[in-house]
Amino acid sequence: MSSLILYGVPFSQPVRAVMWLLLLKRQNFELILTNPGSKGDNGSRHPDYLRKNPTGTIPCIEEPDTGFTLGEAHAIMTYLADVHGWHDVFPKDHRVRGRINAYLHYHHKSLRDASTGLVAPKVRKDLNIPEAVQTAAHHNLGNALSVLEQYFLAEQDYLCGDFVTLADLAAYVEIGQLQPEFTNLMDFSGFPKVKRWLELMHGVDGHDEVHVVLREMGDISLEAPTMDRIRAANIAALKALKARLQSF
Repeated sequence: MSSLILYGVPFSQPVRAVMWLLLLKRQNFELILTNPGSKGDNGSRHPDYLRKNPTGTIPCIEEPDTGFTLGEAHAIMTYLADVHGWHDVFPKDHRVRGRINAYLHYHHKSLRDASTGLVAPKVRKDLNIPEAVQTAAHHNLGNALSVLEQYFLAEQDYLCGDFVTLADLAAYVEIGQLQPEFTNLMDFSGFPKVKRWLELMHGVDGHDEVHVVLREMGDISLEAPTMDRIRAANIAALKALKARLQSF
C-alpha cells in the first residue's frame, strides 16, 4: 500500500494539525509542498490541485491506491481517526466525540483568529488585512481563550477530558504558535489553565518535529519575517519531518 500524500506547507496551522496526528499515530505519509493561493505548478490554485481540492486550500490528503482526496483539516483528522480506528484521540463514546466535534466547529470562528489576526498580518503583508479586522480578531481570540480557561479546561487537563484528542491538536497549532519560544505574539499570563495546557502539550509525541518551522522562524513580534526566512524555516521543517518518518 502506498503512503498517504499530504499537500501543504509546515508553516500552515491546519497542515501542522494533520501532520501532528499522523506522527502521533506513527502513520507514514509524504508531504508535498504546496504553496497556498498560488496558481503556479506547486500552488493550491493550480488546476491539477483544484481537481483534488476544489476549495483551493491546504491541507488536502490523497490516497494513492484509491485516488480518494479530502480537504479541510478537521474533516481529514476525523476521517483518518475513523478509518484507522484511532479511538484514543477520537473515542467511540458518542458524548465525548460530540464534545470534540463541538470544539472543532467552534474553532473556526474563535481560535482560528490567532492566525488571521496576529500571525497573518505579520507574514502576509500582501493580504493588506484591514486594521478593523485585526482588532476584531484580537478581541475574538481573547474571548475564546477565556472560554477555554473557564469551560474547556476548568476541571480537566485537556479540552475534552483527561487525555489528548483531536481537539487539542487542532487548538494547539493555533494558540501554541503565539508562545514566546515561537512567534512571541501573545502573553498568556492571564490564562493560567491555558498556559498549563500548553505546557502539557509540549510533551505530546510529535510536538517538536511539527513545530520546527516556528522555532526556525523565531520571534516576529517586532519585525516581520522575510519570505526567505519563511522559506528556509519550511525547508528545515521538511528535513526534520523526513528524519522522523524514517524512524517508523
